[in-house]
Amino acid sequence: MVGIKAIASYIPERRVSNVDRAEEVGKEVDFITGKVGFTSLQRKSDGEETSDLCVGAFDALLKKQPDIKREDIDCLIVVTQNPDGFGLPHTSAIVQHKLGLSENVAAFDVSLGCSGFVYGLDVIQAFMNAQGLQHGLLFTADPYSKVIDPLDYNTELLFGDAAAVTYIAAQPIFISRKSTFSTNARLSHSIKVNEDTRVLSMLGNNVFKFAVTKVPAQIEQCLEQNGLEKSEVDLYLLHQGSKYIVDNLITALGVEADKAPFLAAEIGNTVSSSIPLMLEQYMETGEKTILISGFGVGLSWATSILERL
Repeated sequence: MVGIKAIASYIPERRVSNVDRAEEVGKEVDFITGKVGFTSLQRKSDGEETSDLCVGAFDALLKKQPDIKREDIDCLIVVTQNPDGFGLPHTSAIVQHKLGLSENVAAFDVSLGCSGFVYGLDVIQAFMNAQGLQHGLLFTADPYSKVIDPLDYNTELLFGDAAAVTYIAAQPIFISRKSTFSTNARLSHSIKVNEDTRVLSMLGNNVFKFAVTKVPAQIEQCLEQNGLEKSEVDLYLLHQGSKYIVDNLITALGVEADKAPFLAAEIGNTVSSSIPLMLEQYMETGEKTILISGFGVGLSWATSILERL
């Protein structure tokens, strides 16, 4: 059986301060720190592509796991909705080439946003177990700076660029228990890229109501399916949509705030990378049972339980 053996990330050097430009964008500093929650945002450079962010994450992985051999990688998945170019060829193939991996690798993309890590984790583990594969890379890289209108502060103050890679192999640190998945395309207009302008638009009230009603219900369902009480979960890693959303989810769930940390204040909402960026910080800290929940564009939401071996 394969599972999560290591996680590494790449965060671009460029940083934009939301606090410093609060007056410029017509927001109070207290609103940015208390509601938005993102005091600064990471931004890729103009020359960086989605695949480059993945390469940066893999370079960081090799520093943590120097025994990984490129020729051994037999599965590579990239979760993104903002691929290189126009998405043809698929970004995972470009990453395979840039990393100098063997031709004997299954490489494909998964087009999902904020729920993408939870989906991708189940996909890569099931695929590898079914095919007897041994060394997999699950990349999450969704640089929304590609599609953000710089004058739309409903979105521009929220999203940061980053990438993560999750190394899937035998003798893992975490394995996945039963997951729960949901979709509601009737509200898909709430987060979308406009066909004419090619920029992102978001109906914040719709997203908030969705997050604080549908997500807690799914989390309760996932806990029940896994035979767990809330108190038996050591850590809740909730997608970092905004501090306001995370705070309200904590209230709706009735869990202790220190069990559901907000860790993205200096990075921003990194879409499918927000959960692995958090999980990376807890790989060696000892929590045995961790719940992960991603929710957003689609509308799509997914929750899973990770168990430390």
